[in-house]
Amino acid sequence: MREPLTPSSGGRTFWAEYAWLGDRVEPGVVLDTGSDGLIRTVRPGSDTPPPGAVPLRGLTLPGLANAHSHAFHRALRGTVQTGSGTFWTWREVMYGVAARLTPDTYHALARAAYAEMALAGITAVGEFHYLHHGPDGTPYADPNAMGEALIEAARDAGIRITLLDTVYLHGGLTAEGHRPLEGPQIRFGDGSADAWYERWTRLRERADGDRVTVGAAVHSVRAFAESDGYPAFAERTDGVPVHVHLSEQPAENEACLAVHGVTPTALLDRHGFWKPTTTAVHATHLTDDDIRILGGSGAGVCMCPTTERDLADGIGPAAALQRAGSPLSLGSDSHAVIDLLEEARAMELDERLRTRTRGHWTAAALLRAAAGDGHAALGRPGAGRLEPGAPADFTTVALDTVRTAGPVPRLAAEAVVFAGTAADVRDVVVGGRTVVAGGVHRTVPDTAGELARAIAAVTR
Repeated sequence: MREPLTPSSGGRTFWAEYAWLGDRVEPGVVLDTGSDGLIRTVRPGSDTPPPGAVPLRGLTLPGLANAHSHAFHRALRGTVQTGSGTFWTWREVMYGVAARLTPDTYHALARAAYAEMALAGITAVGEFHYLHHGPDGTPYADPNAMGEALIEAARDAGIRITLLDTVYLHGGLTAEGHRPLEGPQIRFGDGSADAWYERWTRLRERADGDRVTVGAAVHSVRAFAESDGYPAFAERTDGVPVHVHLSEQPAENEACLAVHGVTPTALLDRHGFWKPTTTAVHATHLTDDDIRILGGSGAGVCMCPTTERDLADGIGPAAALQRAGSPLSLGSDSHAVIDLLEEARAMELDERLRTRTRGHWTAAALLRAAAGDGHAALGRPGAGRLEPGAPADFTTVALDTVRTAGPVPRLAAEAVVFAGTAADVRDVVVGGRTVVAGGVHRTVPDTAGELARAIAAVTR
């Protein structure tokens, strides 16, 4: 008998063969969930599944959080791996895809990309959304049609979404100042910060406190000027998660220094931007003072290692940022791969290459970045843990694949983090509802086929 897609009125009971309880692996853990989608009890010490419990074979982790996504970038995989170039040449290819999307094709692409995330054990995504209007910049009849498409795509794929609606008013920053939007960028802009705020205010009505959170973002200091009003933006978005691309490229730093006399981090600090509800994305090229500012404010930093290496951007100072006080989260960004386990170990392995020393983060610390701190960056500080009162979001990774088999159970977390991949994910539960069972998505069973069709529609 197949488990129903929605919990019964009394919730569901799951039995984890092994479960990660924050600092240790426990065998035989019973997870009782309520009809409200929360974990009611966590009971270790059960050798076999209780009657009626759904068995989860492998290591069950809190659901993973993908804190930085551009869903439409999924269409670039493979296409941008030919030839050579830099971030800036890659960006031109990306703009070509952005120019072709409509609300319908965006929904189809995002639905498939989010289903791929679910298959990788991701239960919540932070979508950094700036593709707002029609190709010529004209708003759709519903000015938030593109954002609505993303919300519905996440709902269809069974994962939670924090839609980080992004203000994007300028086309770049040079030593001469800000450039106007041009070409495909035209559809990113609202004309003014006030117009963005008016549209964003309407979008916030879609937040439901459960599956949908609406946050905000500044694309970067390249796309938002001092004259646009950083203090007003910070005041208007107080209390919601706010993200910003920060110092992704040395050219951004050089232009900011030429125009403002300070780094992007210091410019934003000048306007009171940094606080614990703010997340800097990338933060690849920082000064020691930048690190001190971010850490001292308690602002989080989202690292995107697979994208940084794919675009040859560099290795960010993640260890120094964490020591300074910034919690770290992880994102798949351009979706060169969608695999939070790979992002987690890449953060450690990249730091090993940079410093030629090992052991900067334990498996527990990397799982915290991939889960609890990632959910906090998306405005869900109570998520990302297997304990009573937390959302019943969990991911089970097989321990009997060619990658994970062998280590003793107490080292299951190390085996999963340092050798496991998205392909080893077997079961995913969101709010007590099974989204992935036995490695198959319950509502998007032909995820690969949907990806192929959705990508073909916007690239050929």
